[in-house]
Amino acid sequence: MRKLTIVLLLVFTLVLSACGNNGGNTSATDNLTVHIGLLKNVTHAPGFIALKNGYFQDAFGANVKIEVTAFDNGSDFSTAIATHQIDLGFVGPGPAINQFLKSENFRIISGSNNGGAVFIARKDSGIHSVKDLVGKTVAVPTKGSTNEISLRLLLKQEGLKVTTDTSGVQIITRAPADTLVAMRQKEVDATLIPEPWGIQLVEEGTGEVLVDWDKIPPNDGNYPLTLLVASDKFIQTHRDLAKQAIEANLKGIDFIHSHPEEAYELISAELKELSGKGMDVKLIKGALKHLNLTDEVNLEVIESMAKVSFDAGYIKDISEDKLDLSKFIDLSLLDEVKKDR
Repeated sequence: MRKLTIVLLLVFTLVLSACGNNGGNTSATDNLTVHIGLLKNVTHAPGFIALKNGYFQDAFGANVKIEVTAFDNGSDFSTAIATHQIDLGFVGPGPAINQFLKSENFRIISGSNNGGAVFIARKDSGIHSVKDLVGKTVAVPTKGSTNEISLRLLLKQEGLKVTTDTSGVQIITRAPADTLVAMRQKEVDATLIPEPWGIQLVEEGTGEVLVDWDKIPPNDGNYPLTLLVASDKFIQTHRDLAKQAIEANLKGIDFIHSHPEEAYELISAELKELSGKGMDVKLIKGALKHLNLTDEVNLEVIESMAKVSFDAGYIKDISEDKLDLSKFIDLSLLDEVKKDR
């Protein structure tokens, strides 16, 4: 009897140890809900495919529920991840940098897409070159957005200033869908806008390309426009799931490269699910030609974009020499995922 009691105690101790020894990286996913955020732009195509093809669900497992939130701009996304409304998702570096420097509680864990924004001038605006933007109004999705950073760099290259009067270039904010309406109604003269909105303006005859995607600064279009980020809390608690999210992103990229025709239809379907309206496959095909889908993350380019935000006054309470974004990027999970592939 005594031997049986000792055996039972040992078994009980081992069970307790197994349940409690997770090292802060629990694999218990029963009743877990993972909140994923992304924007309603074709530049987030790998995320669209990963959702539509079930890559996230397959990777996370049947016990994990996925809830998706679609945002109109990166600023709202960045606020949501910093305040734990979402766990991970896709966003541009501009607003993410600004928020990270305030909260420092989420990280870039993979790239997803470089480039994919175009500069469109309204056809009857009299704008034929960047120099013609003096006295004109240009729309960007939101203050501090990656598109605004690119616009400010473009204007600086041409020696133009951002002003609030007609002596320079006036920048206003409009959600991409609202920008289409504003261009049609001649409320704005031009826009630096992510796809598929740019190609839509061209196809409908409202605007024309002033600066194509592969000439947009920084780095002639080869700059991070869509990144996969995750909250520190999610990484610490569910590191394995964070790695699975990276894998889903990589599968999304691979699928678009290997099955482009199928991808167009799936992206349109996901757009309809996120925004209530799909998009003509012809437009999506044209938009995808303006993307460089990649998992790579260029710290040097991101730092150059942060300097623009600093100069524009979006980064406050910190001196430029204290801008350290090395902690903002954690590619260790990506390295592990690619090593195991």
